[in-house]
Amino acid sequence: MLPYIIVILIGLVGGAAVGIQGPIAGAMAQRIGGISSSFIVHLSGMLLSGLLLFIRGGEKIRDWQSLPWYMLFSGAFGVILYLTISVTLPRLGGTLMIALIIIGELLVGVLIDHFGWLGVPVHPANLARGCGLALLLVAVYLIGK
Repeated sequence: MLPYIIVILIGLVGGAAVGIQGPIAGAMAQRIGGISSSFIVHLSGMLLSGLLLFIRGGEKIRDWQSLPWYMLFSGAFGVILYLTISVTLPRLGGTLMIALIIIGELLVGVLIDHFGWLGVPVHPANLARGCGLALLLVAVYLIGK
């Protein structure tokens, strides 16, 4: 099992990737359109995933048919994300765009955790989480001023 600090660092790298990718995808959408940029982003992601899958010996790709139907359409959320970036980035700027994306992720994350949706372990919402979300909403408001 990976040490906790390594997992935290990996999470920060993922956040940095979103922070870099969002403005790039938004700028690309302004030049060629939201759906076109989404296509390019997902195509390049597919190529990198294919290369990594090849390097890792295919993992368990042959078992894809055992997945629940909704997992096979999870890429649609990426398209939705890129279309929202193409709308919000030019109107609100990169900082507020990313802040809104993070707030949306955290709100949905709290709901998923609380109800155990999508097979995740239940982590009930509590006062501390509610206060944290409220503080984040205040932060987004202040960022938008």
